[in-house]
Amino acid sequence: MALDKNFDAAQAEARLYAAWEESGAFKAGANASRTETFSVMIPPPNVTGSLHMGHAFNNTLQDILVRWHRMRGFDTLWQPGQDHAGIATQMVVERELAKDGKRRTDFTREDFTAKVWEQKQKSGGTIIGQLKRLGTSLDWSRNAFTMSGAPGAPAGEEGNFHDAVIKVFVDMYNKGLIYRGKRLVNWDPHFETAISDLEVESTEVDGHMWHFKYPLADGATYTYVEKDEDGNVTLSEERDYISIATTRPETMLGDGAVAVHTSDERYAPIVGKLCEIPVGPKAQRRRIPIITDEYPDKNFGSGAVKITGAHDFNDYGVAKRNNIPLYALMDTRGAMRADGLPYDAAAARAAAIAEGREDAPADAKEINLVPDAYRGLDRFEARTKVIADITAEGLAVMVPPTDPRLGKPVKAPLAPEEGGEERDETLVPLVEPKKIMQPFGDRSKVVIEPMLTDQWFVETSKIVQPAIDAVRNGEVQILPEQDRKVYFNWLENIEPWCISRQLWWGHQIPVWFDDEGKEYCAATEAEAQAMAPGKTLTRDPDVLDTWFSSGLWPIGTLGWPEQTDELAKYFPTSVLITGFDIIFFWVARMMMMQYAVVDQKPFDTVYVHALVRDEKGKKMSKSLGNVLDPLDLIDEYGADAVRFTLTAMAAMGRDLKLSTARIAGYRNFGTKLWNAHRFAEMNGVFEDSVAAVTYTSHTQVDHTLNKWIIGETARVREEVDAALDNYRFNDAANALYAFVWGKVCDWYVELSKPLLQDDAPEAAETRQTLKWVLDQCLVLLHPIMPYITEELWQTTATRSKMLVHGDWPTYSTAEMLDADADRELNWVIGLIESIRSARAQMHVPAGLKVPMLYTDMDDAGQTAWDRNEAMIKRLARVETLEKAESFPKGTVSIAVPGASFGLPLAGLIDIDAEKARLQKSLDKLGKEIGGLKGRLNNPKFAASAPAEVVAEAQSNLDARKEEADQLQAALNRLAELG
Repeated sequence: MALDKNFDAAQAEARLYAAWEESGAFKAGANASRTETFSVMIPPPNVTGSLHMGHAFNNTLQDILVRWHRMRGFDTLWQPGQDHAGIATQMVVERELAKDGKRRTDFTREDFTAKVWEQKQKSGGTIIGQLKRLGTSLDWSRNAFTMSGAPGAPAGEEGNFHDAVIKVFVDMYNKGLIYRGKRLVNWDPHFETAISDLEVESTEVDGHMWHFKYPLADGATYTYVEKDEDGNVTLSEERDYISIATTRPETMLGDGAVAVHTSDERYAPIVGKLCEIPVGPKAQRRRIPIITDEYPDKNFGSGAVKITGAHDFNDYGVAKRNNIPLYALMDTRGAMRADGLPYDAAAARAAAIAEGREDAPADAKEINLVPDAYRGLDRFEARTKVIADITAEGLAVMVPPTDPRLGKPVKAPLAPEEGGEERDETLVPLVEPKKIMQPFGDRSKVVIEPMLTDQWFVETSKIVQPAIDAVRNGEVQILPEQDRKVYFNWLENIEPWCISRQLWWGHQIPVWFDDEGKEYCAATEAEAQAMAPGKTLTRDPDVLDTWFSSGLWPIGTLGWPEQTDELAKYFPTSVLITGFDIIFFWVARMMMMQYAVVDQKPFDTVYVHALVRDEKGKKMSKSLGNVLDPLDLIDEYGADAVRFTLTAMAAMGRDLKLSTARIAGYRNFGTKLWNAHRFAEMNGVFEDSVAAVTYTSHTQVDHTLNKWIIGETARVREEVDAALDNYRFNDAANALYAFVWGKVCDWYVELSKPLLQDDAPEAAETRQTLKWVLDQCLVLLHPIMPYITEELWQTTATRSKMLVHGDWPTYSTAEMLDADADRELNWVIGLIESIRSARAQMHVPAGLKVPMLYTDMDDAGQTAWDRNEAMIKRLARVETLEKAESFPKGTVSIAVPGASFGLPLAGLIDIDAEKARLQKSLDKLGKEIGGLKGRLNNPKFAASAPAEVVAEAQSNLDARKEEADQLQAALNRLAELG
């Protein structure tokens, strides 16, 4: 079948993918011819998610490795699946209900989860279809889901993943590795659930720092002294208060102490004394101790820090170290609590604890220290009221309106003696404008509140060490090396892992409680009831964090806890490819969980890829309007171009700067490959009379050109294998690009034209060689560009099998490279390229044939010239070659190994005009370079500009410098001419 003029990606991709699937090409073990296995678990996308550039990048890299191993005969499994994504999926359903004015609580739990299952079945296939568009060769017959087999799952959702999750929870509970406790967690007031750190977006916002006075108890005073660096006293005054600063005044109601640094001499006289919280009814004004701790920063603010252990993660640590009670102030929706003890009773209890008359309780939940006037208010409404009440009482720190900390450009008025009017010394509250990092829920977009709640935790300290040791001793490799630091830093400072969520969609905690609060952990209610005969049991309503279930992904997808054949064959898996942002959220947890459950590593290697940014290096975001949709790009440029672009830019540890221009360029690369096959077709290469030859040695051909290209093919095969073996995806892509475009499509095709003439004695051999070389291009490119290569493979010949199962070559340069042919042809190509470069630099008209001189040439060079003279002259537009004792003035020198050539251009070009043109361009570049250098050398720019802006400026400078160097080289050459 004749090739079309162009490759129609839109038409071919769906057809080819369907053919692959129908043939079972992606199934585990397909095309296996050796005993070694290669298995990869897809990082499961959210079941309601859509393909984004991170997915496209991640899955392209996985697909390259999988296709490469499958073609090499490995018993290969690429395991697909989706995560049930508790909060994200529940949010989708709740939004749909809201359109009808309904809430989740209008339904029973069973009815609501049934609606979630409906949503899953309706939208769950979206991401699968999108991954297929990308060309991913996953074994879809094994598609897994982290909620398969859960109670209420509809037909078609059978599986044992739910059972595996519940079994692990029960086993770890019985081993004392899972417990229920009250700890501080990230709380989303909108969804009313704890969330993981990964689901928190910290964003810099405009905030304020309020300064307040905490009066010392019983009218106590002290001398407050400040000194400079030399120890000289700069301020000394008698104070009856300690000053603190806070960005969250509403949390003052729950303060348990004021802390100062252990070495802060300013507050040494009052350490151990009590001070009063400056808010709340005067009759029950609470007293709290002044303590020392290493946490406060002496040089920040006043150096004194309020400790609200129930609403701040740093304060929580200070409170735990110093046995400070934790007083929760807010309910699940972020409003000030209205439950618990009446305020007067709660304040009395807190006073007794602060004064040592009562021990701090392990759970101070009933002690509600929110005064009646604030109860039920939204936290931010309460903030406004607290500030107003403290200020009205005169306990705000007051400063002149010209105080620089106020952040106002107020110029101090002149004093009367300076010719000004009487000064207005009215003081104002000290409220500093501050940029603060505010935590927001990534889905709810509301401010996250650190909350003290009852949750389920994994005692990670008891299971973390094997995960650390595995990487330390090399049992598991993490690439690039720099990401090992992130891994170790998190694991070596690990906190208990909160695994419970206050949702309805997910794996419900398998724990039941009796009326006395006793726990019964079992896989089923019947088993729990058998443990508590005659007692009425209530199941914990919480569900498990999705990271808990996805932490079991490697074994759960292979059928564990049953000892399946797949588990025995493919576990531990070979490699995990994932983004740097979930090294500790997912990678580290999988490591811990697999060692804890089956005492084995989950994978041999973790390859951590960087971020896909826009062409200027900025992170893609909808708000910036710079998001590139991979599906739109595939529609416009084809999946192969998108895949090749991502691969060619996948330098280990370096972010990608993606532009549509790059993708368009690599689409042109596909067109170049297609046109090379059309050239071959027009020259009879694919006719049945041209035998398909499998080359194993350069001795199978006679002509130097054919020997050369066979050697070059072996060379690139070795480069590609070495690159992929070391996860240097960009090196593999760039080697193939240089070979296919440069060596094959440009040089070999061009140089073979006279040899393909019917009357040429080398015609038959050259047709066979070109046929073989183009086949090798398709085979070697297939893992990166599967569609166009498969189309060409099937169209240009009758094949015994599809290219997806093509045999990956094993030939090497040792057998395939002819040293003489390699030296000769690369000498010829180098000479032609040097002549072309010199002509371009000197602006020699493209069609003008020029004479060429040489002063010396060794025997190898002379032989290469003699054998290829006609071709060199034709391709370099050289008219004659003559020997000269020396080059005359006006000659551009061209050096190649073993010879010195020159182009006498005097009289052929206007040297003065060329010099002026180049100098003008060089001067313009010099100004641009100077401006960029000045910008980069400006300390203010380096300190204040975003990292991507600095990087872009540096990149522009480097590009301008390179361009200037090229212009200067051309100018230097012209200077030699006269």
